[in-house]
Amino acid sequence: MTDGGDFFRDPPARYLGYANEVGEAFRKIVKDRYVHLSYGVACTYVLADTVDKAIKAKNSTNSNCKMLIAAGDTLLWQMFASVIIPGFTINRLCAGTRYALDKGTKLPGKQLKLVATAVGLLSIPVIIHPIDTAVHKLMDLTYRKYFSI
Repeated sequence: MTDGGDFFRDPPARYLGYANEVGEAFRKIVKDRYVHLSYGVACTYVLADTVDKAIKAKNSTNSNCKMLIAAGDTLLWQMFASVIIPGFTINRLCAGTRYALDKGTKLPGKQLKLVATAVGLLSIPVIIHPIDTAVHKLMDLTYRKYFSI
């Protein structure tokens, strides 16, 4: 759900929501705390966008109900489109790449990890728009339909 000129939905701020994907790509190379930190960055971005949309809804409608609905819509959309689905996708792509390379090549462990990390990083721009679109459609069929957004 991209609005023209929306600070949180347009680059470069939008990329903060994908910090956890970078963390997932590097999961086998860096310490867990850095992966967790990447999720912290992504979730902070999600919460900032949620607060922004709630304030805008409150200011434009002066309705607490509309404010809560807008906050719920943003929180759900962002968590699924920016954190949950992309993080899971990158995690599985990297794990699958490591598994396939381990079974099909004689690359040493460090090189397996580096190749899997590269695959994860290179896949981020490819998965962003399909995931955003799918989450948008899912939200239209569920939450937004129920709350008439």
